[in-house]
Amino acid sequence: MDDVDVVVIGAGSAGLSAAKTLRAAGLSFKLFEAMNRIGGRAWTSDQHFGVPFDIGCAWLHAADRNPYFPEAQAARWTLHHHDMNVDHLYYRNRKASEDEEAAMKAADIRLFELLAAHEVSDGDDDRLSALLARGHAPRAAATFAGPMDFGADEDEISIRDFQAAADLEPNYFTKEGFGALVARFGADVPVELSTPVRKILWDVPGVACVTDRGTIRAKAAIVTASPAVLAFEEIEFSPALPDTHFAAFFDLPMGMLTKLPVEISGTRLGLAPFDDLLIERLARHDIYFLCFPFDLDLMVGFVGGDFAWEMSAAGEAAGVDFVVDRLCAIFGSDVRKHVGRAMMTNWGGERFVRGAYAAARPGRSQARATLMQPVAEKIFFAGEHLAGPLMQTCGGARLSGEAVARAVAAQLAAK
Repeated sequence: MDDVDVVVIGAGSAGLSAAKTLRAAGLSFKLFEAMNRIGGRAWTSDQHFGVPFDIGCAWLHAADRNPYFPEAQAARWTLHHHDMNVDHLYYRNRKASEDEEAAMKAADIRLFELLAAHEVSDGDDDRLSALLARGHAPRAAATFAGPMDFGADEDEISIRDFQAAADLEPNYFTKEGFGALVARFGADVPVELSTPVRKILWDVPGVACVTDRGTIRAKAAIVTASPAVLAFEEIEFSPALPDTHFAAFFDLPMGMLTKLPVEISGTRLGLAPFDDLLIERLARHDIYFLCFPFDLDLMVGFVGGDFAWEMSAAGEAAGVDFVVDRLCAIFGSDVRKHVGRAMMTNWGGERFVRGAYAAARPGRSQARATLMQPVAEKIFFAGEHLAGPLMQTCGGARLSGEAVARAVAAQLAAK
């Protein structure tokens, strides 16, 4: 392989934007992707339901700051503003009373008041569950603060990390698919697909990246792989990375948010398109439904945190049965005759992803800042886990890739 200025590893949102930024700066690059497609966790498929469905990220969060939003508008994508308020709340099979729904909404408000005023000092309990307890939050509020928002249970989330995350309103949903939008963004970027980088040597002039197709040298490398992939040492670094950087991979474990879409035809169950339905159960076995988006015949279930990992281990058939059983318990057994195709996403089983998005361990929120520092001015990291306030979002990953590529370009120009 010919030498280049920069090697970019991973053709998700961050890697694609980094490559485009390098190209605009007049730098040569190679972009390697371990999977057989671009987009990473942004992936729209019509193979399951005959209509575009986002296997990965679906909401255009923080649309007023999300670079994909104006591109969706320019492409005349069908967009729907989604306020993500709970329209229907159930405790097991029982519909919540008006007082219970009001208590949940009040707890949400109280949580954000506590977050705004709370200062975590060294030695304090940095678990989000401690703050939720102070706010006397009912379980429903805790579900959205933890598994549905961060992909982790509230006792596994850092308060500092949660505070650093931006309010993601306004949120938009797109009928054509967010993954399709990312693929459109990266369509003109040359990518070496199905080419995982196995090793990065950085005790040589610049770096040398080893792949199954050969070794390529560059002046710098931008690594956009998820922290979990790096923690599992899918990419070997020689010499080993500093302990601070290596530990940061483990301090940013991947949360899990699993989708369980089920086709429901011939009835709308008394629900309106884009209604939000939350079913609270014991032991955090909760499930949220986005109901019939764009009036499609789909009830899209979501489970998050430890329960999502458990569901992934149980398998798709068990996951689909769980969803259908929950709907039948609320809306009656006749629902079964309206059930069609179904599936379950499994990002935890994707070797080159290993989860949904990163959430810092309590007491370890500084891991994000650590990974934003380059190693030896040669190895740079980018991705949703390093997107500042827009952490855990596809738009944030794109902005992270752009920012890191600009820093690399500036550094190379100064030499």
